[in-house]
Formats: sequence, structure tokens, C-alpha cells
Amino acid sequence: MSTGTPLAGPRTGFNPGVPAVDSAEPCGHPDAVRATARIRATYNGRVTTLPQLSSDGPFHLRRMRTSEKAATVGIIGAMSAPLGGDRLALDITAEDRAELDVTTAAATLALRGPTTAPATYHVRLTAGEHARLRWLPQPLISAAGSNLHQTYTVNLASTSRLLLREEQILGRAGEEPGHLVTRIRVHRAGRPLLDQRTAYGDPAPGWDGPAVLAGHRAVGQLLLVGPELDDGRPPILLREGAEDGCAVLAPLAGGPALLATAVAPTSSALRELLDEALRHAFGG
Repeated sequence: MSTGTPLAGPRTGFNPGVPAVDSAEPCGHPDAVRATARIRATYNGRVTTLPQLSSDGPFHLRRMRTSEKAATVGIIGAMSAPLGGDRLALDITAEDRAELDVTTAAATLALRGPTTAPATYHVRLTAGEHARLRWLPQPLISAAGSNLHQTYTVNLASTSRLLLREEQILGRAGEEPGHLVTRIRVHRAGRPLLDQRTAYGDPAPGWDGPAVLAGHRAVGQLLLVGPELDDGRPPILLREGAEDGCAVLAPLAGGPALLATAVAPTSSALRELLDEALRHAFGG
């Protein structure tokens, strides 16, 4: 998790006292970071509280202002990450009836590391009965020479509500992107709802072709799950043929759930498309 310019000097901030993700898997380099940060939200009958807020490695967790019953956590990057060979994870749980919003203070910048081995970034999201969980990070930037595998594993109860937004910027200004592989796996009430894998940048074949990004460098998705959603609607195509990108909003089998996928030339245009898809999802 980087807040912008990579930090100079040794990489600090790793807390060996917190269990790491994939502890049996060796790091790709002795300087690689292994870290897992954890957030657990519970409902006490009046408001959502945060009995567990465990920072680790590049993840510094901060309580934000509470709004009505919801709790908000901001993630601040404490060091340059992910780099090649890093093993990073976020474990986020909203227990029954809790309402939790999680965001990041700045974009995540995937950079070239001391090894060509991929970095891994695993986000685990769990929501209990009648819980609401919103994961709204700033974009992930795939810088030239980076190699990152990002995975979302989502487990939802039958009455929980989820809003998940992911945005990827492929390369900084004037550079080609690194290699980025992302996968989203979602289960609702113990049944598969979504399992999707995408790959961008060399050596992935055809990632920049007309059937995938068509020259765009910003891509993102918005996943909505909740019992109040109308998943019987037909798919909607937003801004077909527009130079500033386009998006599709479609229901998922096994819902109620809606998935918006968008491509755009810039980060700001991508956010506008996803916001437009969100308004359509709720009848706006």
C-alpha cells in the first residue's frame, strides 16, 4: 500500500507479532513483507463497534467518524507495498447487524520488487446476517515492471448487504503497466455467486485488444448484493460508443446481486461511470 512516491531506505513497519497470511509459503526474497491486518465490527444494540483493529506491515488502520449506526475504518499506507515477493492480506468482518465502511487514504501502487516473483494481496470480506459491508478503496495502480496477484474472497449471509468497488489503473503516465492478475470469489449463504479472473499486462494474451480494454487504461467493477435489489432487470449498457469509456450493469444468477463492469481512459472517468452504474442500480 503506497501513498504515492516510494519510500527510500529500508522498509519498516512490519509487526511480526501478528500472524501472516499463507505462513507455510516462503517469501520470494529476504526483504519481502508478510503481513495481515484485521478488522472486526460488531453491533452492540445501538451502534457498530470495532473490537478488533489490528494494523500490520503497510496497513495502518484508523477509526474514522461514525455515522448513525455505521463504523468507518480508513487504511493508511505505512510503507511502499506491494513489491515483488510480498504476501499481504486484509481480513475484514462485519458480524450480524453490524454496518462497516472501509476505505483507503490513497491509491495502492504495485511496484517492481527485488524479485520477479509476484506479490500477493488477498482481501477477505465476511458479512453476517443483516450486516452491511462496504469496501471502497482508492484505485490500484499497476506500475511498469510490477507483478501482482490480487484476490478477493467474499462470504455473505443470506440477508447481508455488500458494496464492493475495485478500480485498476494500468500504468502510470507514459508507461506500460506491469502484470496484474485479479480474482473475485463470492459465496452467498454458502452458494457460489461470482468467480471471476482477469489478467492485464504482458504476458497475458489479448488484454489490450478490442474485445477487452480497446486501448483504455482504467478498468473497474462495482458489485452490489442485497435482498432489496431488483435482479430481474435486463442488463444496461451505459455510454455506448463514448470516448470517455463505457460500462455494463447486469444481474447475477444466484442473486439478488448486480455487477457493473467499466473501462475508461482515466481514473476520474472510470469513477464517474461506476457512480452512474450505482445510481442506476438503485433506480436513479
